[in-house]
Amino acid sequence: MNLLPRIQRLSILLVLLDLVQPYESAADWLITSVDTPSTVTVSDHGGQLTLSNGLASRTFQTSPNLATTSFRNLSSDAEYVRAIRPESVITINGVRWEIGGLKGQQDQSYLAPAWIPSLTAGTNAFRFTGHHIGHVEARYPWKPRYGAAPTAWPPKGTRLTLDFEPPARAADSLRGVKVFVHYEMYDGLPLVAKWLTVSNTGPVEILVDKLEVEVLAVTPDQRNRMLVDCDESLPSAVDWVFDTEWPTFVVTNPGDARFLPRSRDYLLRCDYSRGPAAAIAPGDSFSSFRVHELLLEDEDRERTGLAHRRMYRTLTPQVTENPIFLHLRNSDSESIRRAVDQCVDVGFEMVILTFWSGFEMESEDPAYIARIKADFDYAHSKGIKIGGYILLCTTASKGPANDAIDPKTHQPDGSLCLGSAYTDGYLAKLYRFMDATGMDVIETDGPYHGYACESKGHKYHRGVEDSIWVQWARQREFYRACIDRGIYINSPEWYFFEGSNKTPMGYREENWSLPRELQIVIGRQNIYDGTWHKTPSMGWMMLPLTEYHGGGPAATIEPLSQHLDAYGAHLAQNFGSGVIACYRGPRLFDTDETRDLVRKWTSFYKKYRDILNSDIVHVRRPDGRDVDCMLHVNPNLPQKGLAMVYNPLDEPVKRTLKLPLYYTGLTNRARIRHEEQNAEVYALDAKCDAVIPVEIAPRSQTWFVVEAAESRQ
Repeated sequence: MNLLPRIQRLSILLVLLDLVQPYESAADWLITSVDTPSTVTVSDHGGQLTLSNGLASRTFQTSPNLATTSFRNLSSDAEYVRAIRPESVITINGVRWEIGGLKGQQDQSYLAPAWIPSLTAGTNAFRFTGHHIGHVEARYPWKPRYGAAPTAWPPKGTRLTLDFEPPARAADSLRGVKVFVHYEMYDGLPLVAKWLTVSNTGPVEILVDKLEVEVLAVTPDQRNRMLVDCDESLPSAVDWVFDTEWPTFVVTNPGDARFLPRSRDYLLRCDYSRGPAAAIAPGDSFSSFRVHELLLEDEDRERTGLAHRRMYRTLTPQVTENPIFLHLRNSDSESIRRAVDQCVDVGFEMVILTFWSGFEMESEDPAYIARIKADFDYAHSKGIKIGGYILLCTTASKGPANDAIDPKTHQPDGSLCLGSAYTDGYLAKLYRFMDATGMDVIETDGPYHGYACESKGHKYHRGVEDSIWVQWARQREFYRACIDRGIYINSPEWYFFEGSNKTPMGYREENWSLPRELQIVIGRQNIYDGTWHKTPSMGWMMLPLTEYHGGGPAATIEPLSQHLDAYGAHLAQNFGSGVIACYRGPRLFDTDETRDLVRKWTSFYKKYRDILNSDIVHVRRPDGRDVDCMLHVNPNLPQKGLAMVYNPLDEPVKRTLKLPLYYTGLTNRARIRHEEQNAEVYALDAKCDAVIPVEIAPRSQTWFVVEAAESRQ
């Protein structure tokens, strides 16, 4: 038997397999910074543009019209584009138009490069006329403070703007209308941001009824490896839908479909939940929300979360600020000054006059404003930042004429419409109060949270269709005014791209009426679950020191000195996770022993602040059955990791604990120190895990610091 032909065929097969092996980057971008700059390249023959940074690339065919033909994760060599779609879709004055795109693809299951030269421009599509390359611009001013790590701002990267004009058939009806599709790519992230600007230089007003910012036909195997996040989380809508233009789509066997959720939805559409119905007067323009598309190498939950958190650290670096604050329950001068003195004594950095404290930002009483300013000046003289709480618009009725009109009931819904003329004076009054008192922090309960308003008599919106994005824009305007004043922003909604600093980590307020011992484990579960997509500094926890939502003495921490075990447990798990809590009460301590306890954990946090503010790797979720663990990691610090380990049991425990140290950047060996004791060197296995012995007293906690094996710190 002649084996030569088989050997030859096998050799050819091996060569082909070698050719299709996935590209492996030199280093993991989540551990080692990738310094390849973001660039835009034009092909030699001028028919393609490619936006790339060594981690991701997006390629556009520019003739006979512009369309995305490739979107790749360069670390995994994965292609995301299955079929060509228009760059965007816009409805102007009731007529639907595509922005760019190409027609004639033979099949929608895949895009063969050989098909591209024969594709044609659609007759109903805006045509590509040119491009511009620029730098990423800062969306608001920012400098590091409150323990934030120095970060490039604006982020390093490149902006590509694609210019489109109406097709010939719309030359008269859309005279002077131009659409600009903006892309940004950021150094060191497999991420693309995209948004549109519609400009009207024509003689008449136009109405942008509908707008699809992104339309992307994605390969089925990569749909779950793209994380899509929009800056305007309430006006925008991210939908994965069935692709009606894919006639050869093979429906998954019903049996298989049980294990493959949404196995028909491979078309990404990012549009407005309503409207926008944006009227653009001659000489004006309208800019859409931004879509952020983060490409992932796999579907690992921890890796996805780390990538998402890296995105926020880069694009919204103010979220890394993490001041230690007291939520003061009283706002009289004596209470404020006593609280300021206690903050100085134990190392807290900020006082927030909380809800139900009597603090009134809407006051225009000169005597009241002067008194608050004097109290704030006292805080500043002691090095303490200070501000307060306001119920801004949601559930904050300002009268039927000014409130949002519910489209379902056609009645005022009890929430202020930020599109009403009332808000001009209302917001101006708040700005005057901020400026007069020298506020450093604002906690805006009830910011705009997405409700529509069907009023046709409000100043800033025309009806229900444009009411959502208009109110979002008005809320953004308020937050930007706070940023311009250097004010730290706590907001219970997801306004990070508009400059807010912190949102709830995630908790149920009624749970603070539970017995104290239950609150501890549940609170730690909230932190564990809330840090998959948030950094520790992005979320606040709650700790009512006085009764809150009921529960009586069994639920409260006050008197503090009588419940040091519960108070200490909360301090340990909040500071140990890098999550600052709203310690809500009239004081931080009542005895020297209580003061020393608060000092202990404040000092611990400040000593390890950089690593505690770093991302969390989730080792074991709290369940009340055994020890649980959260591991902070940062390959760029001397302390590469810090593991907090908790024992919820009534008995001491001895365990061996596996610490996953891959994201510390350490390999082979690590120096691990138990609290402030001498460090020991541990061998790491092939997955960079270390196995360490753990002994913890009943209902207690401990920590381990991880350093490089050669470190002697």
